[in-house]
This record gives sequence, C-alpha cells and structure tokens, in this order.
Amino acid sequence: MLALLAIAAVVVVGLVVVIAMQPPTYTVTRSATVAAPPAKVYPLVNELRQWQDWSPWAKLDPAVRNTFEGPAAGTGAIFAWDGNSKVGVGRMTITDSRTDASVRLTLAFIRPFADTSQVAFTFVPEGQGTRVTWTMTGRRKFVAKAMCLVMNMDKMIGGDFERGLAQLGALAEARP
Repeated sequence: MLALLAIAAVVVVGLVVVIAMQPPTYTVTRSATVAAPPAKVYPLVNELRQWQDWSPWAKLDPAVRNTFEGPAAGTGAIFAWDGNSKVGVGRMTITDSRTDASVRLTLAFIRPFADTSQVAFTFVPEGQGTRVTWTMTGRRKFVAKAMCLVMNMDKMIGGDFERGLAQLGALAEARP
C-alpha cells in the first residue's frame, strides 16, 4: 500500500513539473490574401458591428445578445456578447487602430472561462490585394497549461481563424 502511495506521489509530482514547464504564453496566427485593397478590408474589422457579417462565431448562437459601446469604429469601440455555451460571454475593445494598416483589440472572455487575450489584425498591400494576418496571444495559467497537454490551442482556434479570414475576404471582394 505504501509503495502504491509513493508511486502515485511520484506520478503527481512529475505531472505537476511537466505542466509547470509548459510555455507561459500562446500565439495563434493565420494569414490570407484577399483580392481587395486594404481600404475595403480594414473597415470590416475596425467597425465591430460588421464582425457579424464575417466572424466564424457569429452564427453559432442565433439568440446571442450583442451590445456595442463607445465610438462606432476605431479605438475605444466595444463589442460585448452573452450567448450559449458555444459562444459564451465576452467583450472586445479596440485598443489601437491605424487606418488601412492594423487593428489591435483586447479580448476578454468571461464565461465559460475567464481569460484575456490580445488580438491583432494587420493589412499589408500585396499586388492588387491585401495580406490580412490575424493573431491572438495570451498567457497560460497552470490550468490552461494542463489543458494544453491534451488540447492544442493552435489547432483549436486556427481553423476558426481560417474560416473567418475566408469569410472576411469574400465579403471584402464582393463590395463595390
């Protein structure tokens, strides 16, 4: 019995050490080239009300309650949502906006888990189009580090970013 307790203790300590040694941050980045100039793509990100037209999460809860505060676009614009378990509860605030070049946001998740991430969109002219890059970075606390032993943040969110960029591109390309 004592030997089993000792083995269990070694396993638990080993697991705690492995978890503690996981990277303290995560980054998810995806890029796509859109066949439209930055002037057509940038407003779709900078005006938070327009996210409903391209966001990969916008249609997951038809009954979601969305609210908007602050200016209609740019620095200080806020978008908050309260939805089902697929979208949760959260809030995005534009913290920096540079016309046709970049939009930076703070993304605060409230439910199902509390977390804050930094999000950045960059818009770089590329030929007749725009190279759009969507990046999210955040800190991983102990529980998040443990979860990431079995779940890959890049794989979990990366596909959503790819769908969102495709929808953003289609919307921008369809605009006159």
